[in-house]
Amino acid sequence: MKVLFASAEVKPFAASGGLGDVAGSLPQALRKRFIGCRVVMPLYACVGDEYRQKMTFLGSIVVPVAWRRQYCGVFEYRQDGVIYYFIDNEYYFKREGLYGHYDDAERFAFFSRAVLEIIPLIDFKPDIIHCNDWQTALTPVYYSCIYATLPGYENIKTVYTIHNIQYQGKYGDEVLENVVGLSVYDKHVLEYDDCVNFMKGAIETADRVTTVSPSYAEEILDPWYSHGLDGILRQRAWKLRGILNGISYTVYDPATDQNIYKNYDAADASGKAENKAKLQARFGLPVRPEVPLFAMVTRLVDHKGLDLVKAVLEDFIRYNDAQFVVLGSGEWEYERFFSDMAARYPDNVGVTLGFIPELASKIYAGSDVFLMPSKSEPCGLSQMIALRYGSVPIVRETGGLRDSVFDSGLGEGNGFTFSNYNAHDMLHAMERAVEGYQDKDGWAILRRRAMECDYSWKRSAGEYIDLYKELLK
Repeated sequence: MKVLFASAEVKPFAASGGLGDVAGSLPQALRKRFIGCRVVMPLYACVGDEYRQKMTFLGSIVVPVAWRRQYCGVFEYRQDGVIYYFIDNEYYFKREGLYGHYDDAERFAFFSRAVLEIIPLIDFKPDIIHCNDWQTALTPVYYSCIYATLPGYENIKTVYTIHNIQYQGKYGDEVLENVVGLSVYDKHVLEYDDCVNFMKGAIETADRVTTVSPSYAEEILDPWYSHGLDGILRQRAWKLRGILNGISYTVYDPATDQNIYKNYDAADASGKAENKAKLQARFGLPVRPEVPLFAMVTRLVDHKGLDLVKAVLEDFIRYNDAQFVVLGSGEWEYERFFSDMAARYPDNVGVTLGFIPELASKIYAGSDVFLMPSKSEPCGLSQMIALRYGSVPIVRETGGLRDSVFDSGLGEGNGFTFSNYNAHDMLHAMERAVEGYQDKDGWAILRRRAMECDYSWKRSAGEYIDLYKELLK
């Protein structure tokens, strides 16, 4: 089986979020299961020289972008058994940042079509083209409307994964003629709610549509979560499936992580005590092993549930003997709030604004409890990393959080959960965690249970392989 995996970002080459993590890990997991998976992505300016120097130039082609004909260079790079193809066009991709440019519709229309145009050049006809998010949503559209009947392109199946339905690639009608270049007979594929919607086109034309957790697949059929796409998703619900993302158990491994103070594993987690003490010291908190250390590593934005935290954190600190550390950046309102809390309660609250990868690892390793009260969360990776490092999660039951964290009050859970998006429901879960921490033997059992959860890509890759096989029957 041959799979061409198309993504606008792939870790470690260029990444801005969870999509990059998935695109960097899933193809390697598929390759380990003897699936011939290759990856295609843009050659951005930020792709480092350490990778460029090892690339091989395969050649160049011309890619249609509506009435334009644009240069497309193709470079090959091999790493860990996976072949990566980099699409080169300096006009589109030699810029600061991956997204947010005035002509993103044109940039990713070019990339989506290049994914198909390079197939003869790379001499790799895939059985499956697996596309991701709005940036590659036009690939299944182009395949269905233009390429499916062309020689050399027959019988290719397309899979489209929605990582975050909030970002859909919505534009005005003018892009149909000036950017997308579909015939007048096919433009209806992209038209939806009085605009052009790239994601809608992929949902319409892909053979299967997946999301990054089973619960999120259910949620996006509801107008509350769908950002307007629930209608087309309900019509195409037969092709929709939720497959929970995983994390790399090689990258995220407390037994080998060089960023943490002391390595440990599920069988012997004694090293967490040293990690906790040094983390408390780094944040300027009193070194107190007897109190639970709560943590958040997050973007400081509203949908991460920070309005709930803002509503009750001061009460929590006043009436519970606990500490709280935060790493993140984002909206001024929340940066100011956490900074003020740290100033008012220096023995209980520590804050670092920004994102520092080595400090993030130290927080996962040194904290006792990891708070993730998201308003919505398609999958979430932080709770899986926290479980791996033995930081017991508190989550709201939404999306992938509901599929990966289960309340310990039920007997065999791996964390603490609350259902309603309510600050005092979250506060009650936090207070249950404080109470649970006082039972040292029970807490050790809960922590070990958390660390022994398997959210590696091995499980998720198996579900994708089953999906691919279904399509090829």
